[in-house]
Amino acid sequence: MKIAVLALQGGVSEHINHLKSLGCEAVEVRKAEELDGLDGLILPGGESTTVGKLLKETGILEKLRKKILNGFPVWGTCAGMILLAKKIENDESRHLQTMDITVRRNAYGGQINSFLVEQKIEQICSEPIPLVFIRAPYITKVESNVQIICKINNNIVAARQGNMLATSFHPELTNNLEMHKYFLNMCRENFSDLYELS
Repeated sequence: MKIAVLALQGGVSEHINHLKSLGCEAVEVRKAEELDGLDGLILPGGESTTVGKLLKETGILEKLRKKILNGFPVWGTCAGMILLAKKIENDESRHLQTMDITVRRNAYGGQINSFLVEQKIEQICSEPIPLVFIRAPYITKVESNVQIICKINNNIVAARQGNMLATSFHPELTNNLEMHKYFLNMCRENFSDLYELS
């Protein structure tokens, strides 16, 4: 499979390394035309306002939005979650607006409030995995078509809506590959569905 990481800003290389270790063809996307021929895309952590502006300037935003709405698998980590959200509580900006979630930016505070927890996530794996939170958002509201995957202290930190996955935490900053495996399975499911339709 060919999986890309949006490479406008943020933690790109860590995701690329995880994808390669799972046998993927992992590429970086910086232009709208580079979205063609992909099986999935990761929106990495970074600064959501900056990435949102760059998405518009590069022409990626509208093309990517259409692809997502047509079923293209996408996973937003941290800032990527904010990019996907239809509503952002403490920010007037809106970006891709494809996922029926409301997100609170920097919900855990600044860099000094970063933390690590070990948590078992039923849909992902049978053992606890490390979850790294850095200036992380969390989801404050989901619509009925959104599946909540993980909560920490009653805050929603991972959710899925069909072809869209969003996590507050940074799996790429640990050696654990379970979240990346889960996303690759989402991409395979989508490929199978498209193959059946063709």
